Amino acid sequence: MSKLCIMLFRYVFVALIAYFLWQGVTYLLDEREIKNLNRAASAMKQRVIIICFHLIAFLIMGYKTGEFLFDERALITGGAGLLFFIGAMILTTIVYRKGCPLLWNGVFFLLDIGFVMLYRLDTAVSERQLMYAALGFGAAMLMPLMFNVAQRIAHIPKVDIVYYILSIALLSLPFFIGDRRGGSLNWIEIHGVRFQPSEVVKFFFVFYLASTLKRKRGLAQLAPSALAAASLTLILVMQKDLGGALIFFMTYMIMLYISTGKEWLFFLGMGAASGGAWMAYRIFSHVRERVSIWIDPWADPYDTGLQILQSLFAINTWGVFGSGLTLGMPKHIPVVTSDMIFSALCEEFGGIFGLCVIGVFIMVFYRGVNIALRSGTAYSSLLAAGFTGLFTFQTFLILGGATKFIPLTGVTLPFVSAGGSSVVVSILMIGILQSIMRQNLIEARTRPDLDLDDDDSESDYYE
Repeated sequence: MSKLCIMLFRYVFVALIAYFLWQGVTYLLDEREIKNLNRAASAMKQRVIIICFHLIAFLIMGYKTGEFLFDERALITGGAGLLFFIGAMILTTIVYRKGCPLLWNGVFFLLDIGFVMLYRLDTAVSERQLMYAALGFGAAMLMPLMFNVAQRIAHIPKVDIVYYILSIALLSLPFFIGDRRGGSLNWIEIHGVRFQPSEVVKFFFVFYLASTLKRKRGLAQLAPSALAAASLTLILVMQKDLGGALIFFMTYMIMLYISTGKEWLFFLGMGAASGGAWMAYRIFSHVRERVSIWIDPWADPYDTGLQILQSLFAINTWGVFGSGLTLGMPKHIPVVTSDMIFSALCEEFGGIFGLCVIGVFIMVFYRGVNIALRSGTAYSSLLAAGFTGLFTFQTFLILGGATKFIPLTGVTLPFVSAGGSSVVVSILMIGILQSIMRQNLIEARTRPDLDLDDDDSESDYYE
């Protein structure tokens, strides 16, 4: 009987995430004045959907088949997660009163999907993920203040050099006190706390580029930023963090193009990157290994090719609605809690659910692009574009790797994969985007063509 219920709830999960996305569409239809709807109601319905998804998932995972009892740890962990999400929803509404609820709701749902899947895979990992998420949201509550400080120091001469020095110093730490994990030398441990310096450097790197590229300069003045991006990328390649290297490079190219508006410069950079990739392939054995696994994982199906093959089996074996939560075998996928969590989602929730998860990411990215386009200053626009581009490309890398569209690079799926430093930094980046949105609204109030009162939402500006 319990198995039958789990099989039926596969359709419920798909219906919930599809309705979540539909409410996002209705929000945008009303925002664009295409159809007269209630944005506040759409945002609230999305939050109810998140809570329903959370409750159903933990009741399924906590039920003891044949005993008519529930696992105590599942109820406690699920209850703690529920309190966290409700508290985060309330706090973000208060602190980011003029923020975008659509953006926060997308983040909440992705976090909850990841939390549920991680509990299914490894209870201890899911509990740590919840702790780091709470830490990230606690820090995000201070982000409006921190963003104001960052704006003030952005006018200090040579502040971009400080950001670059901090980036180099942090990225170099693994060479001295590093901890190799998964073949990559990109982890360090300080007083029992392990984290990836590259996650923290994402912050400094985007702030560095926004500070140095906000000024209109000739091509000769762009050389320092190019050398800075190249040096950071090279360090990551030497640490065998290929995913991080690609993310840093593409973030630079996106921000460079936005700053200069020159298509030929963008394609020149991509051409240089192609040459650099060919050189890396010839020089570094780990690059050749990743490419060979991508081309033919069946060459060594029990060792090097096992991860991608298990990922493909998980995605395709159970069809569009999946095996049902707790009925699949996602633990057979190597490094499933971080690199391959999307494959685990598709195995138990189904391919349609996986596509809808991608839709939630697209919703988050869309709002980030909208914030960047509406920013009143070059500095804010570059920051928003940099962080949005970073999210977008990181998501593309891991989804493309899990589906064998591109070679696997081993980065985390934002908000979903296990990773303390990743989830904290990702939440803080959303806090920056919301802070920029708040600033844009304040600036819009000074414009005579806009008639905004205190009850207007952010969408009166983002039309």
